[in-house]
Amino acid sequence: MKKEIHIFFTALMFFTRIPCPKWVNHNPQYLRLSSKYFPLVGSIVGGIGALVFYGASFIFSVEISILLSMLATIYTTGAFHEDGFADVCDGFGGGWTKSKILLIMKDSRLGTYGTTGLLLILSIKFAALRETEMHYIPLVLISGHSLSRFIATTLIFTHPYVRDTDDSKVKPAAKSMSINMIITSGIFGIAPLFFFKNPWVFFVIVPMYISKMFLAAKFKKWIGGQTGDCAGAVQQLSEVVFYLTFISLWKFIW
Repeated sequence: MKKEIHIFFTALMFFTRIPCPKWVNHNPQYLRLSSKYFPLVGSIVGGIGALVFYGASFIFSVEISILLSMLATIYTTGAFHEDGFADVCDGFGGGWTKSKILLIMKDSRLGTYGTTGLLLILSIKFAALRETEMHYIPLVLISGHSLSRFIATTLIFTHPYVRDTDDSKVKPAAKSMSINMIITSGIFGIAPLFFFKNPWVFFVIVPMYISKMFLAAKFKKWIGGQTGDCAGAVQQLSEVVFYLTFISLWKFIW
C-alpha cells in the first residue's frame, strides 16, 4: 500500500504543481508505474477546475467562470499537456523527416503551427463548455480531464517510445504499460461517467478513441511511435472531442 501511495504521489508531482510530501521523488521505476494513475490525477485537476467554476459562478458570468476554470486547470498542470500539443503542431507541421520532427518538438520555442493550434484548441474548449448545460459543467470538466488522460495512456500502451536519448525526464512515463496498468487506468478514467446516470454518456469513448487512432496513425507514419509530447497532444484532442460529443449527445439523444 505504501508503495502504491508513493507511485500515486509520483504521478501527482510529475503532472501537476500540487505540493507532495518531501519523501516523493522522481524515481524512474515509480514514474513508469505511475502511468496507471494519470486518469486519477486528471480527476483531481478537473475537480479543481470544477470547484473554481462553481465558486466563480456565484459572482461572475458563465463565460468568465469557464475561463477561470480553464486558467485553474492550466496553472495546476503547468500547461504540461498544452505544451505537448503545441510541440506536436510545430513538429509535424514544420518537419518532413523523423529526425527533423523530433528536433522541432524538443525545441522550447513556440512556432506558428504551435501558436495557431493552441489558440484554436483552447477556443474550442471554451466554446464547447459554454454550450454545455451549466449544471453539468463541473462533472463534464472532471470527466473530460479524467477520460482524456486514459485515452492518452492507451497511446503509451499501443505505440513504442521513439526518442533515443536518456536525458528526457518524460521518458520513464512514456514507456510501455502492462495489461494490468492499462486496466487500472481505464477504471479510473471511466469512473466519473457513472455519475451522469445515463448509459448514453459512455458513447463518448468511441469518438475519443477514434481521435487517438487518427493521431497515432500520423505518429506511426512519421516517427514510428510516440513521445511524451504525442501523449499530451492525444490528451488535449480527446478532451475537446469529449466536450463536443457530450454536447451532441445532449442535443440529439439525451
